[in-house]
Amino acid sequence: MQKQQGFTLIELVVVIIILGILAVTAAPKFMNLQGDAYQSTLTGLKASLQGANTLVYSKAAIAGKEKSATETIDIAGTADADDDVSIAYGYLQADQESLTAALQIDADWTIVAGADAVAADADGTGGSDATAAVLYQTSSPNDADAATAVECHLEYTPATSATPLPTYTLKTDGC
Repeated sequence: MQKQQGFTLIELVVVIIILGILAVTAAPKFMNLQGDAYQSTLTGLKASLQGANTLVYSKAAIAGKEKSATETIDIAGTADADDDVSIAYGYLQADQESLTAALQIDADWTIVAGADAVAADADGTGGSDATAAVLYQTSSPNDADAATAVECHLEYTPATSATPLPTYTLKTDGC
């Protein structure tokens, strides 16, 4: 009996073909992990903003400021003005200072408000107006330009007298 010392050429070719087929079918599932991560991050930010708004509204109601169009409220209970936020009808205003203070987010996030938020929602699928804010990660597929935020962002529109609750819109088409 002769002992076989290795693989035949046919066996190697069959294994390579099988690995190629597996790679072609499995690769697309792992290609968009970065986009999924950005979508999850935005979903988490939306939940954080909703939670912060709940707490801010509670503080505004205790202080009797939940029915005013424009007020300021201290969210940390200190004399430091850095933790004061602007509110409208008890909920956070859509300005950079208030959102940064309430969410405690850092330089990885870009917040544009007012006319820039309208420009960032240039696709017209959201209800952007001059009171809205658009939040997106600076390191996301968007660059630091507000006009490109339309692809992957969270849009926050604060409460008004006509709409007593703020709205949160996730745009994840371009993530």
